Amino acid sequence: MKHNLSTLDRIIRFLIAIIASILALFKVVSGVWLIVMGIIAFLAFFTALFRFCIVYALLGIKTCKDENC
Repeated sequence: MKHNLSTLDRIIRFLIAIIASILALFKVVSGVWLIVMGIIAFLAFFTALFRFCIVYALLGIKTCKDENC
């Protein structure tokens, strides 16, 4: 599995995961939106952690400029 996320993209995804987690943990959102925020946090965190996004791979997008990223 080759990496396809740049450092900036990873930072943005980590921030999204943190914000979504905070909203879910402090129950700022409820009901279906609580589940949606949990899923967003989970996906954003793990795509940033592994530097791989399946949607980017399917669309042929690669945000990192280095060939070995």
